[in-house]
Amino acid sequence: MIIGVPKEIKTREYRVGMTPAGVRSLTQYGHKVLVEKGAGEGAQIKDADYIAAGAEIVRTAADAWSAEMVVKVKEPLPTEFGFFREKLVIYTYLHLAPEFELTRELAAKKVTSIAYETIERDDGTLPLLRPMSEVAGRMAVQVGANVLQREQGGKGVLLGGVTGTRRGRVVILGGGNVGRNAATIAVGMGAQVTVLDTKISTMSYLVDIFGSTVETLYSNTTNIEQCVPRADLVIGAVLVPGARAPTLVTEDLIAKMEPGSVVVDAAVDQGGCIETARPTTHDNPTYQVHDVVHYCVANMPGAVAQTSTWALVNTTINYAVKIANMGVAGVARTDRAFLKGINTYGGYVTCEPVAQAHKMEFLSAARLIG
Repeated sequence: MIIGVPKEIKTREYRVGMTPAGVRSLTQYGHKVLVEKGAGEGAQIKDADYIAAGAEIVRTAADAWSAEMVVKVKEPLPTEFGFFREKLVIYTYLHLAPEFELTRELAAKKVTSIAYETIERDDGTLPLLRPMSEVAGRMAVQVGANVLQREQGGKGVLLGGVTGTRRGRVVILGGGNVGRNAATIAVGMGAQVTVLDTKISTMSYLVDIFGSTVETLYSNTTNIEQCVPRADLVIGAVLVPGARAPTLVTEDLIAKMEPGSVVVDAAVDQGGCIETARPTTHDNPTYQVHDVVHYCVANMPGAVAQTSTWALVNTTINYAVKIANMGVAGVARTDRAFLKGINTYGGYVTCEPVAQAHKMEFLSAARLIG
């Protein structure tokens, strides 16, 4: 199979979909890898490194997109829709629930799209989403602490406090991979941390890890309404695989927060769990609503491209090799987790939450593949 690796074009997206080690994993099976010139520069990977691993460097995005399978990091942007065609396989993070135009184009052009974030094991874990969830969770507190500084528009609170002063109050909505990693950094900074979740097992696990350094509360309207107005930093860390994130914090609740408080919605690429959240970029990462600073960068891990690229490819390469060796249908027939990752196939939307979000016809990938 011919695999293409185009350069990411999302604003300040420095990650790349393949490392030289990943290239070698594919070429050792006889597959051909086309890497767009300069695609790895943001992650400090030189073209020469790809060549040494067996890749061919191509000059344009069109050359990379001419491959049978394209491996990316982020969803294709409108300027890339012209590369879509029947039988093309796209393997990347898609987050289609809030992306009607992209979903429509993928289905209309009969592209086979596989979303990292919806490959789901029987136990509910999302192995290909996990590494970026870890990065986003840790970064959420890091950037939140920075934005809390007065010159950034924040209220001027140090999360860890100092002797004789209160610690910063951090409220984390969701105790999954993003929330747990956010709690790790917030506790490490010395903040007062509260995590809200609906799963008792998740909260028990957090207590086992953090003990009394983290307060866990059941996520319901009453507890959210009590916690959010007092928080210095609120982190949205909610995920429903394939679907839009539920709105947990209303605009009215944001208005009750102290001026200079900060919101970081790590779920913004799935629509966000905070009503006032809207996607921003690394060029203009923040805005204010009711004097509350919002940081809602949809590709937050792109800022730490070295860490993110290696962490990502370490988990995505196994399926990339399987697809190249067996084809999408071959992998889908033997791997139920992978089957859930197929979002469009043969002109149909094959991820039910995405179809519901856009009121489009749903047909299961299992039925189409047979």
